[in-house]
Parts: sequence; structure tokens; C-alpha cells
Amino acid sequence: MHVIILPPDTNHFLLMKRPDRILIVDDVPDNLFLMRAILEDEGYEIIAADGGKQALELVTSELPDLILLDVMMPDIDGYEVTKRLRSQTDLPFIPILLITAYDKSSASKGLDLGADEFIRKPVEADELMARVRSLLRLKHSIEERDQIERQRKDFVSRLTHDMRTPLQAADRMLGLLQDGAAGEISDDILEILQTMSRSNRNLLEMVNKLLDVYRYEAGSKTLAFRPLDFAELVRNAIAELKAIATFNNLELNAKIQPDLPEIKGDRLELLRVLNNLIGNALKFTETGAVNVSLEQENSEMVLRVADTGPGIPAEDQPFLFERFTQGKHHKQGSGLGLYLSHYIIDAHGGSIELEYANANGSCFCVRLPIS
Repeated sequence: MHVIILPPDTNHFLLMKRPDRILIVDDVPDNLFLMRAILEDEGYEIIAADGGKQALELVTSELPDLILLDVMMPDIDGYEVTKRLRSQTDLPFIPILLITAYDKSSASKGLDLGADEFIRKPVEADELMARVRSLLRLKHSIEERDQIERQRKDFVSRLTHDMRTPLQAADRMLGLLQDGAAGEISDDILEILQTMSRSNRNLLEMVNKLLDVYRYEAGSKTLAFRPLDFAELVRNAIAELKAIATFNNLELNAKIQPDLPEIKGDRLELLRVLNNLIGNALKFTETGAVNVSLEQENSEMVLRVADTGPGIPAEDQPFLFERFTQGKHHKQGSGLGLYLSHYIIDAHGGSIELEYANANGSCFCVRLPIS
């Protein structure tokens, strides 16, 4: 049963249940009558179709909770109906119970095309009801899971969005205090304010990453694709991060193939990927160098970021591009950088992978199509 919650005038909620709606598809009137009688007696709402064409129209307009589908029909058979329904990605999940008088191989064909269960003719009432109840439980459990996931994403999206404003305000206020807007401050107070400011910026960065992650997951992130000199973007990223390398006594080297063609991409999002990959390499490298290379390989732009750090344990490597994965390095971070980078590169039609990781260092490789 579906539960519909209507907002009444009082503070109480009125719960109303509507019967599950079942579409029966069969070109034999006697079969339709028999199954309708069995199911209506159990309280289900029944819609009937005498062929595959009518069934496809009713699924779109009525959105049944379950489809009982005869395999052999004169216009469009049950296999083709199943195939077409499963190709409509905008439809919610609707279980399909195939009704067949043929052997096991025909049932297997229907299951391969996307049906969820089958029952053989002549249909027995007890078996029919057991399979109907089972598939409806599956339908409702999937709906509940999807609803919980939507609510979770909506909550995180709203939370992160609402957190940005006070964090940005705090960042501005801390900056003004450090600049002496409220009067002269001592060195000790300045050090405290600088620590507070760094912590606030780290939190703001994590909130921004989390918000973008959920925008990508929800498909609501809009990218601005334009012709882009990716080589110049790599040079800019290296120039920005050079100070971090110098502070950590590391070399930051670049080897960029000359006269590289343009690509189409979102400049800010690709810069985010570069900052994440090069920044991570600098963070996890204690001695030595981070080497960035960019070259054309066939119809792809290939970026490699290699470091001389401790490498990545084999047990951590399968989970590198999952969210909130930080491994065993105990370094500060949100565990979202690589996860978000994977989404960004995928949105550009490219790929990102760990090319190697051993005791001598690690190397991440990004491939982007050349426009």
C-alpha cells in the first residue's frame, strides 16, 4: 500500500492509503477476467490492456506499481514490451511479472531483457498472489531506499549551503581583525587569529567541496565548456603552488610539450583538479620532488602528476576515488578531493587513474579529449 500524507488544517496528519495499482496485459479476455477477479478480491486496483501497444501507453499515463505481462501477444509481444520499458530511463522502477506457457528458455529470455519474475500458465491463484506480494515488497523497498537517499542528499545540500554564509562572514571578520580594523593587537592575539582563520578557511573549503559533490551527484552542476589552453592552465596552477613547494623544501618541476592544441573545458573546475592533484602530491611528499608532465597522445591530452612520496598502500588503492576516503596517512583533509576530481574529469569525457604507486612514489594520470 502507498501512504499519502495530506497537510490538514489541524496539527495532526491525515493518513490515507490507496491500493497498489496493477496493470494486467493479455490479449485473451478470459485470462484478463480471471486475474482481475483474483487481484481485485485482494483489494488491488486493476488496469487492463489487451495488447502490448496499449500497455506501453498505460504505463506512461497511469504509472502502475506492478505489471503482469503475457509473453505471446499479436501486436507487440511481452519481450518487446519489457525491452522498451527498461529502455525508458525516466520511468520509476516497475516490477514486471511475465506470464508464459513456454519452457524455461523463454522465461530466461524475458529475465535477460529486464523482467523480474515469471509465472507459468495455467495460473494458480495462490502462486500468483505470492509472486505479486513479493514483487510489490521489492517495489516499495526500492522506493523507500530512494526516498531516504533523496532526503539525505537534500539535507546535506541544504546544510552545506546554509553553512557557507556564516563561514564566509567569519572569514571576512577574522581578516579585518588581523588587519587592525578594531585597533592594534599583540603578536600573541595575532597568532591566535591566524590559527582561527586557517581553521575557518579549511572548514569553508570542505563545505564548498561537499556542496559541489552533491551537485555533481544530483546532476545539477552546470559546467561552462569553452576552448581552453590547458597547458597555460597547468602553468598557472604550478605557479600558484610553487610557494608551498619552496616552503616544504621540495622541487616542483614541469615538463610541458610545446604547441599543444586546445581542449574544451570548464576552466575553474579543471583548475580545481590540478590544485587537488598537485596539492596532494606536495602534501604527501616529505623529500624530493613533484613532477608534472603534459603531452599529447593521439587524440588525448595526458597529464601526469608524479611524486617521490611514500606511495599508496595496496589496500587503499581500490578506494582512492570514493568519497570520505583518506587512507592511513593521518594527513588533514576531507577525503573528497579525488572523489570530486573523478566527477569533474568524467564530466569532461575524460578519465583519471592511479598509474602507479610504490615505495618510490605515486603517479596520477588524467586523460582529456582534444577538441
